[in-house]
Amino acid sequence: MIDYSVFKDKKAVYYTLGCKLNFSETATIERRLQEAGIRTAKRGEKADICIVNSCAVTQEAEKKCRQAIHKLVRQHPGAYVVVTGCYAQLSAEKLSKELGVDVVLGIDKKGEVLEHLGNLEKHERGGEWFAQPAKDVRNFVHSCSRGDRTRYFLKVQDGCDYFCTYCTIPFARGRSRNPKIEELVGQAQNAAAEGGKEIVITGVNIGDFGKSTGESFTSLVKALDGVEGILRYRISSIEPNLLTDEIIDYVAQSRAFMPHFHIPLQAGSDEVLKLMHRRYDTALFAQKIVKVREVMPDAFIGVDVIVGARGESEELFAEAYEFIKGLDISQLHVFNYSERPGTQALKIEGAVPPPEKHRRSQLLIALSEEKRLAFYHRHVGKEAVVLFEKNRAGMPMGGFTNNYIRVESVPCEEYVNRLVRVRLGELNEDGSALVADEILGFAD
Repeated sequence: MIDYSVFKDKKAVYYTLGCKLNFSETATIERRLQEAGIRTAKRGEKADICIVNSCAVTQEAEKKCRQAIHKLVRQHPGAYVVVTGCYAQLSAEKLSKELGVDVVLGIDKKGEVLEHLGNLEKHERGGEWFAQPAKDVRNFVHSCSRGDRTRYFLKVQDGCDYFCTYCTIPFARGRSRNPKIEELVGQAQNAAAEGGKEIVITGVNIGDFGKSTGESFTSLVKALDGVEGILRYRISSIEPNLLTDEIIDYVAQSRAFMPHFHIPLQAGSDEVLKLMHRRYDTALFAQKIVKVREVMPDAFIGVDVIVGARGESEELFAEAYEFIKGLDISQLHVFNYSERPGTQALKIEGAVPPPEKHRRSQLLIALSEEKRLAFYHRHVGKEAVVLFEKNRAGMPMGGFTNNYIRVESVPCEEYVNRLVRVRLGELNEDGSALVADEILGFAD
């Protein structure tokens, strides 16, 4: 039994690194602690509890996690410190000995933060850690949270069975697993009852949905599309080999699934894709882009790319650059390859020096900006529907169109969490968004 009286008048701060899935899970942790009476600390307040949801996708992410722990301990002296997430799973015992860390929770315990707060007594000689090997983890920790944004994030799947040579995620998150469709539909219905209008579907490898239940991602998409009150869904990221023509065709005609795809490419060279143990080639990837454009000409297509992987020679990068340049996509998310302990990539010859990684990433970032601006310019003067989010003080109000173009407008409380029809104007000063030239009315 939890003694909730211990939490009376207690305040907590939350620090999250990494993917949308982590942010969704943190929001769920925060919500559960609030239900137990623990208030989220305001800016400048000293907290009694510090929660860190960590990432291990790169060496830099782990470094930021350690820095965050030390900073929180300094800012909130005497606070009870909990670390969870991928880095916690991979380095639980090590992190438990970090200065000021009281409890480290592995991937199977991420949903049990409240239960591990105990009576909030500090562990002066190093904290406790709870993490079983990821390969043995079978439980699914549910998460459907809004956090401080308008959009909800619904976790539909966890873990990965792919074991790409550069990646630690299967070791941190465990094997692919998911809940039943009916459970996820229920969570979407709850989000709608709370006033939610847009849900982003998240997971580690969501196209692999169904491993645990004998269902399919296509069936999940169709079931969620029928939830009344939810007006928009976005598929956060889906492997190209799992993005079937059936899914693309369904999204093109669906009631609520938006013309917006995020598809990881990782390398634009077949030779490098083989070294990475990816499950497709450039021909298949290009075919998926063509298919999306055929049925949704104005769809936003975001693409992940890793630069400087072992074995990526200058010639292979040049080949990849030309391939990516020829794709009709909207934006790139560029990542520098990071050496990860225990991965098979360390056995591959041909390490790329850091300055060369930087040069290549800058080339792709520039290409990405060129493609994004061209995509935005195509829509100037057109009508669009924007779901506006609450603005920060002194800042313009922002939101996204169906096809994920960021739009700014003069703040108006009446527009928050409403679908608003606008006429799109030119770019704002920094080029990050189009300006709403004219408000044409509500669309919800």
